[in-house]
Amino acid sequence: MKSIYKTLLCSGFLAFSVGMGLTSCEDYLDKNPDSTVSADDAFKNFRNFQGFIEEIYNCIPDKEKCSYVTSWNWGDDEMFNTQGDTHLTHQIDLGNYRSWQDGHTYLWRNPSVPNSTDKFEHSLWPHAWYCIRKANVGLANLDKFVGTVEEKNLLAGQLYFFRAWWHFEIMMYWGGMPYIDTVLDASQELTLPRLGYQECADKAAEDFRRAADLLPIDWDKTAAGKATEGKNQLRVNKIMALGYLGKNYLWAASPLMEHGAQLGGAQTYNYNQDYCKKAAEAFGELLELVETGQTQYALAEFDYKNVYDHEKNPSAKTSYSDIFYTRRQNWLMPGSVEAIFRGPSTDYNGSNWNNTKVWGPKVAGLVAHDKVIHLPTANLVQMYGMANGLPCDDPNSGFDPRHPFKDRDPRFYHDIIFDGFHFVLAADKLADAMKPYEYLDLSTGSDMRSIDLGSRTGYFFQKLVPHTCNEGDKEYEWGSNLHTYLPYMRLADIYLMYAESCAAMGGATQKATNCSLTALDAVNKIRTRCGAGEVNAAYTADSKKFMDEVRRERAVELSMEGFRFNDLQRWLLLTEAPYNEKYSIEFDRIHDAQWYKENDPADAEVANFRLELQVKRVFGTKHYWFPLPDDDVYLYAEFPQNPGW
Repeated sequence: MKSIYKTLLCSGFLAFSVGMGLTSCEDYLDKNPDSTVSADDAFKNFRNFQGFIEEIYNCIPDKEKCSYVTSWNWGDDEMFNTQGDTHLTHQIDLGNYRSWQDGHTYLWRNPSVPNSTDKFEHSLWPHAWYCIRKANVGLANLDKFVGTVEEKNLLAGQLYFFRAWWHFEIMMYWGGMPYIDTVLDASQELTLPRLGYQECADKAAEDFRRAADLLPIDWDKTAAGKATEGKNQLRVNKIMALGYLGKNYLWAASPLMEHGAQLGGAQTYNYNQDYCKKAAEAFGELLELVETGQTQYALAEFDYKNVYDHEKNPSAKTSYSDIFYTRRQNWLMPGSVEAIFRGPSTDYNGSNWNNTKVWGPKVAGLVAHDKVIHLPTANLVQMYGMANGLPCDDPNSGFDPRHPFKDRDPRFYHDIIFDGFHFVLAADKLADAMKPYEYLDLSTGSDMRSIDLGSRTGYFFQKLVPHTCNEGDKEYEWGSNLHTYLPYMRLADIYLMYAESCAAMGGATQKATNCSLTALDAVNKIRTRCGAGEVNAAYTADSKKFMDEVRRERAVELSMEGFRFNDLQRWLLLTEAPYNEKYSIEFDRIHDAQWYKENDPADAEVANFRLELQVKRVFGTKHYWFPLPDDDVYLYAEFPQNPGW
């Protein structure tokens, strides 16, 4: 592994790609092979300086497509079938956190090449140190820039943002780090100590705040951005900076960062109040801009003619599904009006070489490619709750184990593939061996419950990739223009983080001084969008019960998007039951196969419905942080390994 020591001290910036600079959003990282300039010229004008910054954007890893079968959900939300046991999701179940360097995740890829356009050559750990240094080099050379004040602010704002963002991303997994805010000399001895998490967060907050103050809400409305109007969606702006300012403060406020790694979960509701207030104010500033129509962001519509097939109503202007994938839209990058922060995804058809083929059953080859399957756990699915807004385990919810799929949260029907689901629409195009599986039988003992080729949990998942990615419908063929991308931050997450930071201070009625929304309003905003019931009054009076609902809402709305591990981690619940357990559903069918062809599977009656434990994680306090690479911790005494590793 290339050590951080070499990355931090050796610039590697003898020539800088200027490329197309501001030519487009989708292709803004393409460059002419001859488009390099000397270090003396790199900073002299806006076009050249922006070209220098473009490489930082290029380094943002694509979580879904950075490997042939990648892994990014490590909480209690996901299991792989047994064919995926070598990947990080299962290795974390075993407590083997050192596997983060195995090359199948966005945390570490070898090689990691900053100026490459190959999605397989970008990862978090090596790129973070490279980009932090690059941001510092840029800031150190701002005095060489000749241009307008607006242009200089755009350049500085991006550099401050990225310096903080890369620090924050590594802090989430490895804890407090040295905060590198100067260009280190290659001749000097490196002795920078690791800071405590909150110390590091304070420094990141300064940079995020600077960025928010320097950057515009919308690049299209700046003189510099007019040259590429309509193609600036990925460029760092004020909303992104405020979102990460709030997230940085909320993480610093969270129980793990306030009380340290510990067992028992006794501190899970105890946040640092000062950091919570700062988080709420940052989110409040952002949300007031959104709520008053001053931004280009909004919640995408959840309005479906056929929710099972993600077919939106003709009257809907946007689609919830488009946040995560697009199809038949000329390879449009996913995100819709809701995605706030994303990296580049120029290899759009790369989705169909790996990501689109790891969500459905491999029985009889029903879904192509290799044999790995991403599966939602039954405990995640139970958190979806009921259409009336109550959790399934509430005695007044109406949940009936004889009809476990009936009257559920509308997102259940969008995200979850359950028993009786019409999986292949073009069944006439299936090979004979596949035709019996047009409608899925996920009852106990069925072919589709194979732990190797089917579902270990009793469910499949289609929030991020449609179920029509199969050998009958062939949604993953070129003609569908299917493009997947998982945003790092979207607006729904902002509402929920705002709700959490306010709730930690004063419960459901608490709000920031600069925002009209209460914590309860923010959660209900997300539930109302999809037609789910609002938070019941039984959960609003007690601050702990309300926080539980906020957390359940995060689990549902952000399901399988890669947030669950960090949430359980910072809440000090990663080691605690039931959050260290993964379940399947088991049940027997009452209806025959023909019934499912004639009726809505949500109405099905079943017998002997139950949850069965599949995995129990045995974690200690060391599992709250990932181990640092041994090559790096041996470099100097002030950069120690995380405890227990």
